Amino acid sequence: MRIFRTKAVSTADCSGSGLKRCLGALDLTLLGIGAIIGTGIFVLTGIAAATQAGPAVVLSFVFAGLACAFAALAYAELAACVGGCGSAYGYSYAAFGELIAWIIGWDLILEYAISVAAVANGWSGYFANALTAIGLELPDALTKAPEKGGLINLPASAIIFLLMLLLIVGVKESARLNTVMVSIKVLAITVFVAVASAHVDPAYWDPFLPFGWFGHDANGKPVGVLAGASIVFFAYVGFDAVSTAAEEARNPMRDVPIGIIGSLVFCTLIYIVVAGLLTGVVPYTELNVSSPVAHALQLLGIRWASGLVATGVIAGLTTVMLVLYYALTRIIFAMSRDGLLSPWFSAVNRRTQTPVRVIVLCGLFISLVAGFVPLGELAELVNIGTLFAFVLVCLGVIVLRVTRPELHRPFKTPVVPWFPILGALSCSALMAFLPALTWLRFVIWLGLGIMIYFAYSYRHSRLAD
Repeated sequence: MRIFRTKAVSTADCSGSGLKRCLGALDLTLLGIGAIIGTGIFVLTGIAAATQAGPAVVLSFVFAGLACAFAALAYAELAACVGGCGSAYGYSYAAFGELIAWIIGWDLILEYAISVAAVANGWSGYFANALTAIGLELPDALTKAPEKGGLINLPASAIIFLLMLLLIVGVKESARLNTVMVSIKVLAITVFVAVASAHVDPAYWDPFLPFGWFGHDANGKPVGVLAGASIVFFAYVGFDAVSTAAEEARNPMRDVPIGIIGSLVFCTLIYIVVAGLLTGVVPYTELNVSSPVAHALQLLGIRWASGLVATGVIAGLTTVMLVLYYALTRIIFAMSRDGLLSPWFSAVNRRTQTPVRVIVLCGLFISLVAGFVPLGELAELVNIGTLFAFVLVCLGVIVLRVTRPELHRPFKTPVVPWFPILGALSCSALMAFLPALTWLRFVIWLGLGIMIYFAYSYRHSRLAD
């Protein structure tokens, strides 16, 4: 069937894309760290501990990290042998065919766009608090969405426009800012670890499993270690963004796998250490706040460290937005180049060597959503989309090993097919622990995407020629 037509695998296809090859392995690793360390470690760690897992949130991070590890190995193999800037979209196009590729691409557009808007809302809160601390308090009308009693969340919209300008200038300049911001937030985390290590009280870890492994609270909401894992999984969203930079990497077959695996390993270790210390210095019941790491230091009376961590939060959330925004534009660029979206989106500016049209369009949309819509529960919607992409990437490794055994694979996922199968199963399990409403929203979005595919993409695909 034509809807399952596959795209030929050739890492040389991107040589004339117009994008600038300027990123090395270190750039890509820092890109991944920039995307991963943010909302998860600075916000969700405390919320998951207080409401779903208690001190056993450490185990939640371990389970979520294992699921991501299997997926990361699959991403690394496909990035090395398939390449392209479309991430899971491009891999699915080569393994499963056009319709599945469109579905995953449409899914990734939702994942990255909503992620950036949601993180912008969190960034706005920290930025407003910082202004208040120096006597420049903004009125509620300019820091809250209309639904919350304000006019617009101005800081959330403004930061998106600043990032838009930065991405237009060029990817290397964006990578340099990301490196500086990553350094700041890693320094903030280091300070927290050093200070908290001297104030650990093992009594706070008892009981270790107050919510058990899995269950439901009085309102029917999933709780326990496994339910916590399905939420803190949001903390790992971002390492896959490294694969969208394949066409701007100097040596993608070597550097992209290093960036994906290196950033995931580093961040997983950081998460486990911080989660353990966080629940060891204050009661887990005190952590259901918007900035649990800084809040814990305040409860310890160490205000200078709390202020430094708050600075790290602002830097951390900035890099998360930057990398996810970048990944969103590259996925749309790839889909447009394949004919599944209008060719208008795949134009590259000759001077900056960046897809300016896509960057501007995405920036306008995300800034409006961030400024006018409060995004309270959309982390779950982001999670289900990411997990769905991970499942297909894991299965894609198995399919291509069978259908294209002759492909040059500079990096190979070990223990195939078992590691990819474990990855698909573990990611599917985490999806199962998400609420029914999240599933409904996800199905509606995919249904809309399928209608667009048959109305436009099916007839305009380059493979239809």
